[in-house]
Amino acid sequence: MRIRLKPKHFGALLPTDILFQTVFWGDVKSRVGWEVRAFDIGLREPSGDILVLTRSIGRGIKAAYVPQGPEFGPDPENYGFFLEELSEAMAEHLDPTVAFIRYDLPWESHYAREVREQIWPGRPEPRLREMRMNFGTKSWNLRKTTVDMTVADTMVVDIRDTEEAILSRMKPKTRYNIRLAGRKGVEVSLASAEKLPAFYGLYCQTAARNGFFTCGYQHFSALFSALTSGPGSPDLLFLLASRKEDLLAGAIIAISGRTAVYLFGASSTENRSFMGSYAVQWDAIRRARSRGCMHYDMGAVSPALDPDHPFHGLYRFKTGFGGRIVHRCGSWDYPFNQDTYDAFRKSETAGGEFENSRKVHNLTSC
Repeated sequence: MRIRLKPKHFGALLPTDILFQTVFWGDVKSRVGWEVRAFDIGLREPSGDILVLTRSIGRGIKAAYVPQGPEFGPDPENYGFFLEELSEAMAEHLDPTVAFIRYDLPWESHYAREVREQIWPGRPEPRLREMRMNFGTKSWNLRKTTVDMTVADTMVVDIRDTEEAILSRMKPKTRYNIRLAGRKGVEVSLASAEKLPAFYGLYCQTAARNGFFTCGYQHFSALFSALTSGPGSPDLLFLLASRKEDLLAGAIIAISGRTAVYLFGASSTENRSFMGSYAVQWDAIRRARSRGCMHYDMGAVSPALDPDHPFHGLYRFKTGFGGRIVHRCGSWDYPFNQDTYDAFRKSETAGGEFENSRKVHNLTSC
């Protein structure tokens, strides 16, 4: 049966633990140049909704982006068929200049069990993943993106238990570093938006040190400008760790429903022996737990212990906090204009032809 979509204002999105499918996130993205749409989704009756973002990628062409959505999906063997139906239904409501839809799927990967049990060191090559995803579809049109977004493999810590129990599940070295920070006089405090410039400088320093993509300062401003006091609205924890006059580390954590999400982190290149980053993460866990959160999503890690993976350092740091790795499907494209899409793919990896290809390429947080 064909999926039906009913347009609505994004301000009417249903509450969800998925931050990137909330009214708040739509407001953030609208402040940094995205067009924001929302749809009720279902068969005969609405069974959920979806936030969709669009923007120009140059040459009079637009791209659509679904951040960590849709929230609810079918049985894994029907992922592709569902996405095909959803994409074709969405095409009837999108601007005809939209060349493709990019889905950053929150659903569990087809290969999660094999990765968890180390049957495979990672996922199969894209060609084989595309064959499985497209099985049962009419057009075989779903394409694996060149690089997964940062939520393809994420570390999630269960924080429903007591603080003592949470600490007991951590690696001994992590517990030691948390306590070491306290002994060295590191203090973590809630900061206001006035401290953003100092945090942003630290954030850029961290990105340069690790070779990560950086978001523009306007995105950080938008995060705080979009905050509301409405019931069920996401909130932000802006934490800074310092020792005397020295700023050591910081983090911006969003709380949506029962889930806390680590959005951005930063640490000073100097004074790293004071373990400011460990103090910040432990403080975030304690504060999120006190606000009724059940899970703390620490964000990107490599899917397994792999020294050659660009997120290997994140894996080493975050696995110390005693969580589990959630393996998601990653990012998938559904092209409407194949020639334009193929040109965009080339531009995305090599740069050049499309002015906003880099911005579309790394959109989970920015």
